[in-house]
Amino acid sequence: MIIVGAILVSLPVGFGLYAYVLYPMILRIMGARFSRAKSPARSAIETPLVTIVVPAYNEAHQIRQTIAALLAQDYPADRRQILILSDASTDGTDGIVRDHETDGVELLRMPNRSGKTAAENASLSRIRGEIVVNTDASVRLHPQAVRLLVEAMADPTVGVASTRDVSITAQENANHAEGSYVGYEMGVRALETAAGGIVGASGSGYAIRSALHRVRVREDLSRDFSAALTAQRHGFRAVSVEDAICYVPRSLALDHEYRRKVRTISRGMETLYFNRDLLNPVVHRSFAWKLLSHKLCRWFVPLTAVPALVGIALLAISFPVGFAVLGIGLGVVALSIAGATWPGHRPVPRWLPAGMLGALAANLAVIHSAWRFFHGHEDHVWEPTRRAAASV
Repeated sequence: MIIVGAILVSLPVGFGLYAYVLYPMILRIMGARFSRAKSPARSAIETPLVTIVVPAYNEAHQIRQTIAALLAQDYPADRRQILILSDASTDGTDGIVRDHETDGVELLRMPNRSGKTAAENASLSRIRGEIVVNTDASVRLHPQAVRLLVEAMADPTVGVASTRDVSITAQENANHAEGSYVGYEMGVRALETAAGGIVGASGSGYAIRSALHRVRVREDLSRDFSAALTAQRHGFRAVSVEDAICYVPRSLALDHEYRRKVRTISRGMETLYFNRDLLNPVVHRSFAWKLLSHKLCRWFVPLTAVPALVGIALLAISFPVGFAVLGIGLGVVALSIAGATWPGHRPVPRWLPAGMLGALAANLAVIHSAWRFFHGHEDHVWEPTRRAAASV
């Protein structure tokens, strides 16, 4: 019983150390070797026609600023198409977009609300660009971001180029753990890029070759996550572009952020399961290992925490101090639930850091997402994250 308990307790510790410490260390070693390899010849195309795609659902409060930021991109206006995908918006979003038709902004309105991926699939016939840049209404691309993403695509081996997200907020009571995690995640993607390529693009901003973008994605799956997977299938790699910055406003409402994470992770699990053949190391080699390490091993940390609590209980039978540890574990569970359900209109007390609640709730979201994945769920239609628009 002691051995079983010890094994169960060690599972989340082992997965956590590997996924968050050892994996980046191995990537750093691989990157040093990969950088010594000969760089491929670069394409002569300097300013290909680019289509910027922005899905939107009831974004009247910020879509004007979104369009202004895209028009301010450091990229030739005659080599740029801006396409706003309205998912049957009902709040005046469409009218605001039409006001910018003379600026070259185009509107594609879905007749019925059907979700982000469905709208993106429907837009394929309207896309004219050789490269497609996908972004979001609530984020802001640095004025040079599109140009830098396109420059990265001059490498003929690159099929997807992702932005480096920067989490921003002007609120003191924000989820600071979210900002720390985004910074860590971007660091890992930089290491993956140095070691050959990333396994997932940022949903806030990424560029993809038009031929890859035209590969249809099942409507209940994530196109953002699928982009790097599609690139791998077609012999390309995905990279993160360090200087192509995307400013992402930090969520202030813990309960809203929790629901967003559950939706995102659920779709991520479904997308990975649909593409599970890419986990075959015999065929996909280092990409399969990165996919396993970056996605599955991270998910296993909170998932194995559940049996770890059972392990602590088993150890407590022989070691009374285990009851104290079990009490701490149950306290962590309680705080995780508090973070997942904390109403957005209620400020988090200063003695209870919002960052800690957010971090614990994020792990609970993985468990919740796994439950949804295995038992099925009906809410497959995209619901955009309601954040204050990024102001930079």
